[in-house]
Amino acid sequence: MIAGGGPVGLALAIQLGMAGIRCTVVEQRDGSVTVPKMSGLSIRSMEINRRLGVAEKVKTHGWPAAYPNDFVYCTSLAGCEIARERLPSDAASEVPYSPERKAGCSQIFYDPMLLERARSLTPITLRHFTSLDSFTQDAAGVRATVTDRKTGRSETIVARYLVGCDGADGTVVTSLGFGYDGLGLVANSINVYFRSATLMAIHDKGWARFFRFVDAAGPWGELVGIDGKELWRLSVLRVEPGFDGHAYIRRLAGTEMPYELLSVMAWERRERVAERYRDGRVFICGDAAHQLSPTGGLGLHTGLADSLDLAWKLAATLTGWGGETLLDSYELERKPVALDNVHASTEAFEIVASLPSGPAIADDTVEGESLRRAFSAALTRTHNSRGPRHTENLRLGYCYEPSPICVPDGTRRPPVENQRFVPVARPGTRAPHAWIAAGHSTLDLFGSGFVLLRLGDSPPPVTALIEAAERRGVPMQVVDLSDPEIAALYERRVVLVRPDGHVAWRGDTLAADVLSLIDRVRGASTGCV
Repeated sequence: MIAGGGPVGLALAIQLGMAGIRCTVVEQRDGSVTVPKMSGLSIRSMEINRRLGVAEKVKTHGWPAAYPNDFVYCTSLAGCEIARERLPSDAASEVPYSPERKAGCSQIFYDPMLLERARSLTPITLRHFTSLDSFTQDAAGVRATVTDRKTGRSETIVARYLVGCDGADGTVVTSLGFGYDGLGLVANSINVYFRSATLMAIHDKGWARFFRFVDAAGPWGELVGIDGKELWRLSVLRVEPGFDGHAYIRRLAGTEMPYELLSVMAWERRERVAERYRDGRVFICGDAAHQLSPTGGLGLHTGLADSLDLAWKLAATLTGWGGETLLDSYELERKPVALDNVHASTEAFEIVASLPSGPAIADDTVEGESLRRAFSAALTRTHNSRGPRHTENLRLGYCYEPSPICVPDGTRRPPVENQRFVPVARPGTRAPHAWIAAGHSTLDLFGSGFVLLRLGDSPPPVTALIEAAERRGVPMQVVDLSDPEIAALYERRVVLVRPDGHVAWRGDTLAADVLSLIDRVRGASTGCV
C-alpha cells in the first residue's frame, strides 16, 4: 500500500506495477494538481521518467524546449537589469553522459502523465478521495484504516508493506514519530501563482525562465515561467508582514499590467532529513523523508531517486529472491544522499538571499549604479567559487558508499565538489550511459533484474555466476558489449548492474565465491567477497 498519490507515490506505484507487484495507492485528493509546486526535472529524473515510459511526453509539456533558461537579476521587470546568467534552452542542453536532458515540465503537467501511466497498469489500484486514518503492523503485514471521503465509509486494507509518500506532515511519518537531522525551518515563504499573457511585453529584458528580484530590502523573490505563455509562479524568499499576493505582483512588475491571481500559498522552507526511513514493514519516501529548499531543484529529484531505490527492493522481497537485509539498505543508501542534497539546497538559498543590496540599488544615480555593480561582482564571485550545490556531480555522481549490497573495488569516490561530472562505473554509482544502437542506451538495459555486462573483445566466462544467480532465484540477463569505448568507460571486463541501474560489483575476473557475491548483492549477506 502506498499512502500519497503525488509524483513520488505514483512513480513508486508505476515501478511496482511494471514489476507485476499489486499495490494500492490511497490519496485524499482527487488527483488533480492546480498549483505548480515543482517546475522542472533534472537529467536523473528524466532518466527515471525514461524507464517509467513518460519521458517523451514530458519533453513536450511546460516551458518550451526552445526557450532560454536564463537567470535575470533585476530590481523589477520594468526596472534595472543587474546581471544575467545565460543558460541554453532545454533543446540545446543535451549532454554526452546521458540519453536524456533536463526538462522544464511543471507539476501541473507532470502529475497527470504519471497518473495516466499508473492507470494503464493492471496491478495498480488507485483510490482517490481516500484518507489514511491509522495503521498497525505485525510480523505478517500492515493493517491500515482508510476512509472514503465522499461516502464517509471506513474500511481496513491489509498489505505486506506500507510506504508513506504523503508528505512532510503526512499520516505515516507523523504516526511513526521519527525525529529529524538538519536545521529545520530555514524561512517562511510564499508562492504567488498568476496568469498574465502580457508579462513579457512590459519590460526590455527579453525571454528568460527565471527572474530574481532585488530592491532596497535585498534579494526577495524568484519568478519562474511555467508554460512559456501566460502562467507564472513567484516564490517570495522570506515573508514580510503587510503584503498580499497583489502587492507582490506589483512589486515584481514595477509597473501596471493586467493579470489574474490564481493562488497565494504560504509554506515553510525547511532543511531536514528523517532520522530513520523504516519502521518494520513501514517506509517513508520523498518529502516524508526529507524536505529541502527548492533552490537548485533537488526536491523531486531526490524523491524520484528514493522511489527507484525502494521499488526494486520491495519487488525482490515480494517475489522471493531478495535477502533478509535488502530492505534495510534503502535507508543506508538514500539517507546520505538526502543529507547532501538538503545541505546543498540551503546553501544555495542562503547565497541568493544574502547577496548585497542597498536603499538606492534601483535608483538611476551614481550610487545606484555602484550598488548594482557590487551585486553583480558578488554574484560572479559565488559562481566562480561555487561548491556542490551547483554541480551535476551532485545530481548524477552520487554513490551508494558504504552500502552493504555493493562490493567496493578499492577505487576512490569522486568528490561531489568536483565542478565537472565524469561518469564512472565504480560500485555504488549509476552505471554510465553509452549508445549501443540508435536511440538505445546502456541505461535501457536496466530495470527488470540484474544485468551482467561482459565488455570488450575477450571477457571471461561467467557461467559460474549465472548458475549462482539461478540457484538463488535472482533474475539476471547477460549482455555482451564489445565496443572498446564502452569497455573503456566501464573500466572492467565484467560489471554487475542492479535493477535500479547502479553498479553492484565489477572485476576483470569472477570472484572466487560467486554464491557469496550473489547473496551479498541480493541483501542476504553483508560478509566480504
